[in-house]
Amino acid sequence: MSIQKYIALIDCDSFFVSCERIINPELSTLPLSVVSGERGCVISRSKEAKILGVPMGIPLFQAVERYPECIYLSANHYAYTLISNRIMNLLKEFSPNVEVYSIDEAFVDFTGLTKLYKKNYYSLAKELQAKILQEVGVPVSIGVSRSKTLAKLASDKAKSTRDRICLVGKCKTEEFLSSTDIQEIWGIGRKLGVKLKGLGVRNALDYVKKDDIWIKSRFGKNGLTIKSELLGNIVSKISNEIELPKSLSDSKSFLEFTSDLNFLKNELSIHIHEVCSRLRKINSKTSTIGVFLKTKDFRTYYEKYSIDVPTDFEFEVSKYAFQLLEKMYSSNILYRSVGIVLEDFNSTKKEQLLLFDNDEKREQKENLGKSLDKLEKKFGRNIVRTGFVNKDVPFRQGFLTSPKDV
Repeated sequence: MSIQKYIALIDCDSFFVSCERIINPELSTLPLSVVSGERGCVISRSKEAKILGVPMGIPLFQAVERYPECIYLSANHYAYTLISNRIMNLLKEFSPNVEVYSIDEAFVDFTGLTKLYKKNYYSLAKELQAKILQEVGVPVSIGVSRSKTLAKLASDKAKSTRDRICLVGKCKTEEFLSSTDIQEIWGIGRKLGVKLKGLGVRNALDYVKKDDIWIKSRFGKNGLTIKSELLGNIVSKISNEIELPKSLSDSKSFLEFTSDLNFLKNELSIHIHEVCSRLRKINSKTSTIGVFLKTKDFRTYYEKYSIDVPTDFEFEVSKYAFQLLEKMYSSNILYRSVGIVLEDFNSTKKEQLLLFDNDEKREQKENLGKSLDKLEKKFGRNIVRTGFVNKDVPFRQGFLTSPKDV
């Protein structure tokens, strides 16, 4: 007889706002919203901001005008990543089987932990929740159930409970599904949900009661996977393996519009260093380098170039990126942002060396890249300036001055 598995989804509450409050505790009780950039939209809100009525996705200029009593901060993704890493490391200490789903979500296998910790699933969730809050300072909601899909739904429900924990066992599954709107299900969403409601399927229980032939003929294999997961059968297993992303990008809107090529190169250099640092952290190299320019009136120009020898080194990427930038650049146009996009990744663990490659030169580049990462970890972001930096253009520092700030 197989052991019934239980999976928990840990979801950080208003994660970007929570991170900002760790950096600056004085913000703890104030209405706070995090925006995607100086001219961006609201992407995270505190409880106090929600009470004021600040909607998700509202452009910053509208939010400031309509809700002036709220504090607005530009997103500091570097700090958020550091805090996320601390949380994920805690989860991996708690359970040997953890799948990082996003910067603020992770699946944790609870199976067998009841014997290890001598606690039931609810008590395990409570302990983990308290541990993250105490050691990192981020509040989390936790959903526990028999599959990833049910755990995801349970974590959503947990946000509206007093203790922010929702446990859905086998006995409660039918009641739980009947109270779950079809559009709330992970993998269905609004558009497909509208279609299902037109077919008389209004909640999750209606969906699982449909026979397999009916579901497969309309929604294919994925539709059957959703049904099986809703019934508590694990189809999508927790995976510890880190999948390479399809792309890495970095960009930020300027405080003022500009047509200064040297300024654009300075900004692009900062973004190149950021993505190369992230690339080295996942032990990968890129084969495709892309650069985009956004104009004052929101037009976007994009060029990319494929290289023969994959790299993760700032100076190599900059060489091609600056050529692409100069190709698109016009001195008659005002620009609002510049950014870098890296694609087509190869794992350095499986890297095949070229017959005529200069091993000594390649090793020097790799060591220099790693040295940059070590210096940043010890002394703070942007402690070393890389790429093109013109002495006449002010260098834009990052938000953090030291990793100890978080």
